[in-house]
Amino acid sequence: MKFLVLPEPLELTYRLQKGIKVYGFVQVTSKPYEGESISHYLGRWRRYEVNSLSSSGGLGRFAGIGAVTARWEKFRFYHFPTQKELKAVSKVMEMDLEELIATLPTKDQPMKLEPIRLCAACYSDRPYHRLEWQFKSTAGCDRHKLRLLSKCPSCGERFPVPAKWIEGRCNNCGMKYSSMAKRQKPY
Repeated sequence: MKFLVLPEPLELTYRLQKGIKVYGFVQVTSKPYEGESISHYLGRWRRYEVNSLSSSGGLGRFAGIGAVTARWEKFRFYHFPTQKELKAVSKVMEMDLEELIATLPTKDQPMKLEPIRLCAACYSDRPYHRLEWQFKSTAGCDRHKLRLLSKCPSCGERFPVPAKWIEGRCNNCGMKYSSMAKRQKPY
């Protein structure tokens, strides 16, 4: 089965902001970005209209492994994904198994399930959730030397799971994630 992948609004916005030429309908790959979390990647992938998978467990059911992908989108790895599950999902997504595995934490990497964390400075550079932000060992962004945010600095609303980051803004007050960097404290 072939999937036609069209650019999502954030990718298109990013390309235009960075001066990357866009000609008509640009076909972009559905590959994960460097360091992208499984949650953000799965949400981004299934939102492509041509994939028509609106529920978080739909991909897993389509791959014949049940709704386990719904747990993955919430970073719930009580039972780490098996090779069989990963192969089934990578086959449906038409991607290399290694690329899918790169979006997952290692089995021995403790994850912070809640709250969802964000470095707004990184997000303004490239609008996607990084896996490393959810590691228990990560207190701040080493690149920008800023503490990670766990809620909107404007209204205090916690961030939803990255799979639901559609517009890159607070669901409550509308503040853009990229504009939150000025509210981050030094690390």
